[in-house]
Amino acid sequence: FIMRTFIKSWIPQCLRILKSPCRLFHGCNRLLTSQIISYYDTVNQCKKELPEYFNFASDVLDEWSQLEKDGRRPANPAFWWVNDEGEEVKWSFEELGFLSRKAANILSEACGLQRGDRVIAVLPRVPEWWLLNVACMRTGIVFIPGTSQLTAKDILYRLQASKAKCIITNDMLAPAVESVIPDCQFLKSKLIVAKGSRDGWLNLKELFAVTSADHKCVKTRSQDPMLIYFTSGSTGSPKMVMQSHSSYGIGFATSGRYWMNLTPSDIMWNTSDTGWVKSAWGSVFAPWICGSCVFVHNMPQFKPAVIAETLSRYPITVFCTAPTAYRMLVQHDLSRYKFTSLRHCVSGGEALNPEVMAKWKIQTGLDIYEGYGQTETVTICANMKGMEIKPGSLGKAVPPYDVQIIDDRGAILPAGEEGNIAIRVQPRRPFCMFSEYLDNPEKTAASVCGNFYVTGDRGIMDEEGYIWFVGRADDIINSAGYRIGPFEVESALIQHPAVSESAVVSSPDPIRGEVVKAFVVLAPAFVSHDPEKLTHELQQHVKELTAPYKYPRKVEFVQDLPKTATGKIQRKVLRNKEWGR
Repeated sequence: FIMRTFIKSWIPQCLRILKSPCRLFHGCNRLLTSQIISYYDTVNQCKKELPEYFNFASDVLDEWSQLEKDGRRPANPAFWWVNDEGEEVKWSFEELGFLSRKAANILSEACGLQRGDRVIAVLPRVPEWWLLNVACMRTGIVFIPGTSQLTAKDILYRLQASKAKCIITNDMLAPAVESVIPDCQFLKSKLIVAKGSRDGWLNLKELFAVTSADHKCVKTRSQDPMLIYFTSGSTGSPKMVMQSHSSYGIGFATSGRYWMNLTPSDIMWNTSDTGWVKSAWGSVFAPWICGSCVFVHNMPQFKPAVIAETLSRYPITVFCTAPTAYRMLVQHDLSRYKFTSLRHCVSGGEALNPEVMAKWKIQTGLDIYEGYGQTETVTICANMKGMEIKPGSLGKAVPPYDVQIIDDRGAILPAGEEGNIAIRVQPRRPFCMFSEYLDNPEKTAASVCGNFYVTGDRGIMDEEGYIWFVGRADDIINSAGYRIGPFEVESALIQHPAVSESAVVSSPDPIRGEVVKAFVVLAPAFVSHDPEKLTHELQQHVKELTAPYKYPRKVEFVQDLPKTATGKIQRKVLRNKEWGR
């Protein structure tokens, strides 16, 4: 993999290999929070009106570039990329601007794209993904990220549904794209991110060498479309979630500042795959609106050792990863490492077990601040700076959202009662919500109940306004009239030393209709134990930690659990297997 020579060939000064990766960048701790963060935070807090026009590239990135030139931002890179081969790419905000303007010209000229056209980018964590993302903002082109784990069938569905005019990918996925091209009548151009040329494809590296960096950013309205994400529901094909320039561009100012605790002198590492919405949250919009550095490790496979080494080798101050990753990391015994710069840890994507938080705190001395949101929203609730953390809770509502627990008719439920987690959208819909499910007015309408947008998650709000996650509405188990959320049972199971990971689903039962079944991945030391004894022991363990009716009446020991590309456990796959669907 020749990223070093590749990048040198088109912009030598943008690559700086650090002789000592441990050199600290964040020397200015007492930096006044920039007016950029304050202004967009007040828009989120509803103290200022949403501007009529907004573009993240010109109004945020180029403003930070100016502050950098004026010496009013710490000497922190804007972007810092590393890989396993010891290669590094570093860009200031000025360099990011220069390179993304070149990329904007490539999209407009060589690819023949116009404002409003759609582009699908299926790339791993390579620096070009960030340049192309910003280039789309500059040109008003709608950016559609996809994970590298997509199959030819997935790519075909996305190309047909989105009517994308251009696809951008690498050598690995080019053959899959070529196999479906005959069925894609809207596709006009194909752009490859690769060292060598490929027949029928435009080559990004070659175009960078001959394209001008002179580009004027288009003027976009706040509500103009900026991003489309494909999100899978419990039924049917993935839906297209449309986000506007302001929804994601401005909507992360408050959670960036108070949940991720970011400042211009921070270096944030979020481990998400580029195809997942969490990458937009934690590797683009939140850190950059706060003027922080986005740190990326290209990491093709998730390896706890690589994560621990990276956190101890580089001056990363804020770390974000999924609960599954935290679960694997605490089993890796982190006390052998020193994370000298790390000061704040966040998590999202699925619920985080209190036991994992406790182990992380013992091993690193740091709390994990959990947040919760969806592709359709920005951060809905979070454990924010200065708040008491209640382990197992998702925290409180993040402005501008008014979050309530409602019943199936849209009425607000009292504290302590389980219902649907929902966001008020009447009389005024928050600007940082998705615009619509594209080409699917029925699904868009069905997401609203009374005055609320319904998340599809079940939860409880306590007296102090903290939200507690119970489970996806379709994951709830109804056993003999008792409603049981899988998360609570999984959290009890993981507190037993034999359990490395678990997933809890409903299983058919002739008497109770359905019962709780646990799929358990055993810790290595317990693999050879008697399964019958172990089953009984785990059942007793759960009875002691939760209401006895919640214990798993069935237990199956498995090698691994089915997961999405982003590491979320797919309970639906296990549930369908149980019910013979």
